[in-house]
This record gives sequence, structure tokens and C-alpha cells, in this order.
Amino acid sequence: METLPTRARSNASGHAGRVDLHDSPWVTLVYLVFVFVPLFFSPLGKEKAVLASLVAVAGFLPMHFRFHRRDAAGRAWLPLAVALVGYALLPFNPGGNTFLVYAAAMSGWAYPARRAVVIAALLLALLALQFWFVMPAGYALGWSLMSALLASMVLAGTLFARDKARRDAELRLTQDEVGRLAALAERERIGRDLHDLLGHTLSVIALKSELAGRLVERDAAAARTQIAEVESVARQALAQVREAVVGIRAAGLQAELAAARLALLSADVRLDQRLAPVALAPAAESALAMAVREAVTNVLRHAGASRVEVELSVVDGEVRLAISDDGRGGAVRPGNGLSGMQERLAEAGGRLEIDSPPGGGTRLLVRLPRTAIEGPAP
Repeated sequence: METLPTRARSNASGHAGRVDLHDSPWVTLVYLVFVFVPLFFSPLGKEKAVLASLVAVAGFLPMHFRFHRRDAAGRAWLPLAVALVGYALLPFNPGGNTFLVYAAAMSGWAYPARRAVVIAALLLALLALQFWFVMPAGYALGWSLMSALLASMVLAGTLFARDKARRDAELRLTQDEVGRLAALAERERIGRDLHDLLGHTLSVIALKSELAGRLVERDAAAARTQIAEVESVARQALAQVREAVVGIRAAGLQAELAAARLALLSADVRLDQRLAPVALAPAAESALAMAVREAVTNVLRHAGASRVEVELSVVDGEVRLAISDDGRGGAVRPGNGLSGMQERLAEAGGRLEIDSPPGGGTRLLVRLPRTAIEGPAP
């Protein structure tokens, strides 16, 4: 059976090359200015060099945008074609080495890492050889070293970005798989709980109802007794179902923090937590878990933070949960989420305090009374 990390890697391998590469194809065109920079240091009257440079750029642009298309297929030949544009321009303008830098960057996305390094090295070796044929040895050495340095830096950055994109894709796929498995396990648990809870009760109701139907004509008093028992059992079952539903909806604080860590990690936000060893009452723990969920949602939507800190402590018998971030801060307008949080805390006898100075991040402090503590954590 294929394991989860294996599936994540296989599914992410094709996706990784499409993450950062296509974000800004227009921005990378800025580097075309280096094609024309050497012309400013050449003697006047280089009409052929200018014309050849313009023709090279015109031939490069369609390949550049084709390579950046999300649905581009069979683009392995494009780095080689871009390199040929550079080689063709080099006899007229040494700025043709710019296209070799583009080719190195494309190689980092189009080929596996080792193959990309080998192909880039071969392309740069051919470039250096061509430099030796078209210019004096001193200039050829300088241009070759400069081109190799720039292309190597660009290729290294491309491979790093590609690896990061692959890891991000694996992380997202892993999170999706974990969420799917958790939802499946929760559905199975709910099914078992409802079966254990209602199976016997409904059987009793069915039997007593059948018995009352048989007794209704022969012994009305006994039939009424059975119907009263059916009513009592049904009310008990209703109370048990309501209690089970409350338990299903309630999330533990640790589980909510784990979900928050995954959500923040996917947004490159760090989560630090310090939890006091204390056992909380179910209602209090559910209220704190919902507070964490709402706070993390607000951080992801509005804060622009890079770090979130969660601290659970007990001060003078009072339970305190502090949730802080280093985001932009500013005025906080209580919406449905914060209003709902305050209502749940009020039901548990607690209150919410918000401190959000402009530029100083946001700090939510949840206070619960002593009754929220059931005892020391096991």
C-alpha cells in the first residue's frame, strides 16, 4: 500500500513547478535591460548590434510567456531554445549572455535538480567557448566568470524555490489527508456512539409500543402504563442525544491547538504554546477551544502576523488563556465571531479582554472562574 508521504510527494512533484514560477512572469522581464547595457559602452554606429538585440528579444518573449503558462506542456526544449537565442546574439552583443541566465533559471524548473545543474553547466561552457572566439582572452575570461556566477546564483535560487514549493505542496496534501482521515474517524465514532445510545432505547420503545397496542382494548390501564413508559424512555433518549450532540460539537483545547498549528503553518506563521498542567471542565475547555479557533481565524484573515503565542495559566484560582500575535494591530470591531465567543464565555462565567494597539499586534485574554478547573491534569 502506498503511504501518505509517498502519495504527497508524487502528487506534489508536478504541482511544485507551478507555484512560484508563474507568480510574476512580467517582473522577470526587467532583466532584459542587461541585454542592452553593453551597447552603451560600445562605439557609436552599432546599428547591427541594436537590431540583432531587438530581434533576439522579440524571439525570446513568446518562449518566455509560453514557459510561464500553467498549462504549458513539453517545455523541456524551451531552456535550450532560449540559450540558442543568446548564442546567436553573442557575436553582435555580449549582452546575449543574459539569455543564458534565463535558460539556467528555466532549467531549474523544467528538469530534475541534477539534470538542471548538468545542462546549465554545459550551456555555460559553450558560452565561455564562444566568448573566447569573439573577443580577446582577458574580456572573454571576465565575461565568462560573470555569466557563470550570475547563472549559478539564479539556478540555485530557482532550485531552492522549487524545493520549497514542493514541500509546501506536500504539506498541503498531508494536511488534507489528515483532515480527511480525522473526519472519517469522527464519523465512525459518531456512528458507534449513536448506535450504542439509541439502539437499545429504540428497541425498548418499539416493544412497549407493540405491547400497548395489544393491551389497548383488553386492559386500558395497562396500555396507558406502557405508553407512559414509552414517553419516559423517549424523553431520556432525547436528553442523551442532546448531550451526545454537545459532546460532538465540543472540541478539546489540544485538538484545536493542533488544528491551529497546521492552519498557521500553511500560512508561514509560527505558533508557540505554553499550557499549564490543569484539567478543565468540558464546558470551559470547549469555550477556550472555540476562542482559539476564532482568534486563529482572525490572525489568518486580518493580522498579517508571523508569530502567534498561546498561553494557558492559572492565576489566583482563575483560568487565563492569552492569545497574542505580532501583526498589524489596530481597532478591533467585534463581529459575529467575537460576539459569539463573548456569549459562550459569558455562559461559562468568563469574560474576554482585547488589547490591539496600532502596529503592536493583538492580544486576547480569556478569563474563566475557579469553577472551570476540575483538577490537576493527569
